[in-house]
Amino acid sequence: MKVAANIGPVLLVAAVTVLSVVALDLRAQQTGHATDFTTTEYWEPPHQQKIKSVLSGAEAQPQPGGLLIIKELQLRTFALDGKPEMIVTAPECIYDTLAGTANSAGPLQLQTGDGKYRVSGEGFLWRQTNQLLTISNQVRTVAQYGPNKH
Repeated sequence: MKVAANIGPVLLVAAVTVLSVVALDLRAQQTGHATDFTTTEYWEPPHQQKIKSVLSGAEAQPQPGGLLIIKELQLRTFALDGKPEMIVTAPECIYDTLAGTANSAGPLQLQTGDGKYRVSGEGFLWRQTNQLLTISNQVRTVAQYGPNKH
């Protein structure tokens, strides 16, 4: 019984994710794209009520094979205590809904949750399962030491 209780929330999250993608696909079939796309990933049990990451975009255009072209990507990740870890923005990416990856050959900007580090680069791959972000080219990092002077 304990195993069934732990599997239930995981199946619920999986079902909600699938339904979200299906709903997005239905809207996209009517309009050719969807606006205000968002997908949320939660931590594993027993912390399944806490958000792990949120991937969103101003527009999503469905492609064959479960792919979405996301415009104005914003990816936010969170620690288990709810504190922001990083915010990634990019003009466009391809999100693979089946593999849980996002990638682009284009530019991206990253800022840590505390604002102390900023990274920019060209080309990236985000793996949702282990929250691994790989930036391929022209990587530049800026570190902020001491208080922000804005």
